Amino acid sequence: MLKVGDEVEVLDEAISGIITELKNNEAVIKTPDGFELEFPVNELVLSQKEALVPSNLFSKTSLSEAISQKDSKKRKSVKVKPKERFQPTMEVDLHIHQLVKSYGRMSKHEILTYQLETAKRQLEFAMRKRIQKIVFIHGLGEGVLKLELEYLFKHYDNIKFYDANYQKYGLGATEVYIYQNSSSR
Repeated sequence: MLKVGDEVEVLDEAISGIITELKNNEAVIKTPDGFELEFPVNELVLSQKEALVPSNLFSKTSLSEAISQKDSKKRKSVKVKPKERFQPTMEVDLHIHQLVKSYGRMSKHEILTYQLETAKRQLEFAMRKRIQKIVFIHGLGEGVLKLELEYLFKHYDNIKFYDANYQKYGLGATEVYIYQNSSSR
């Protein structure tokens, strides 16, 4: 049974303190930071650093050991392969206003041709520099540039392409993955 003055810890929370008041099934605890918080009594346990859990449940396992084992199980992280962790993603923005200073006098055909030449040049640059991932930002528009890019990418045996990360780029980008040990047609 808990009483005023007991040092307690809150179950499933990183909060501890000393009971300053008990009323009904609630306890007010004062944290080391001076905050007074109210918790149901059934969510509190006595804070004894080396208190033993009853031997009929576990053999000589301390409360602090059980808590630390529980915490260590929660902290597993997703493994990322070392190769992938440090691979930079090259981004190429193919919007015409990003490529040239003045495009007002260019026809749609000239703009498209310039964008495709830029894409091909950047793709081959990435292949020479052994960059594995490139994102081509083409925007939505009528979809002509995206189709032409796909046609261009199909001429290479050593790449695969797919829609880029939607959360980062929306629908207007294509990611290209370059296999490093193959050669282009």
